[in-house]
Amino acid sequence: MSNATLIEALDLPACSRVDQRVPKRLLLENGAPTAADKRVINEGIEELLWLAALKPTTIGVPEYRDDVREYLEIAVLRLTLRAAAKAKRLVELVHRAVPYPLLLLTEQADHDAPPGLSAAHKRRSQGEAAKTVLDGDLVSAEWDGERDGERWPAFCDALALGKQPRTTLHALYQGWIDTLLALQAARVTGAFAVAVNAEHAAVRRDALQECARLDAEIARLRATAAKEKQMSRRVELNLELKRVEAAQATARANL
Repeated sequence: MSNATLIEALDLPACSRVDQRVPKRLLLENGAPTAADKRVINEGIEELLWLAALKPTTIGVPEYRDDVREYLEIAVLRLTLRAAAKAKRLVELVHRAVPYPLLLLTEQADHDAPPGLSAAHKRRSQGEAAKTVLDGDLVSAEWDGERDGERWPAFCDALALGKQPRTTLHALYQGWIDTLLALQAARVTGAFAVAVNAEHAAVRRDALQECARLDAEIARLRATAAKEKQMSRRVELNLELKRVEAAQATARANL
């Protein structure tokens, strides 16, 4: 699958399209806090293209304002990276540099690398007026043809702009985040399904975080038990492992 397929799946209206190249200097000025980050940007980015501007006048969804954030527009960008780029860091830097909530499609010059899609909420900076910062974790998913191929039709359908909530731009953006999380959950459960409501989506978000934490703990306990020489300590570790695996099963049930 390619980013062209993902763009088609988003089903963005023609009036929202921008299709303009973003100069690299704008990232250097707004998204590179260190000299090392400047090098990462200069050496790693092939092209950054502003695909679309989603705002009340282009998609008919009201803006959103509260005490900590204002969503006047959602930007959709496509990031093309060079083969040896530090992809994870560059995705984060682009999200930080763009002042709007951003839906970012990522691809690398190495065509064997899977395309990615990422989103992250933003809020006003408490320390710098007129600045925005990331609010919470970056949510991303790289397409895995081997694991996700059968899920593509359902994921494609759920990703379309017309399938997202339309009460506000914040709710619409959260819909895309929940769709990415649904794909992550499907890799655990085996079946793709969008959340039935906001409460279900929140439970799923918490369960995914808990699953990741417990997966790491299980790996640690197994590695420790394999090296342990004392039988009594191995028994303790195996009992602890069973307890963590039971907690993991409970977390997976909430996906």
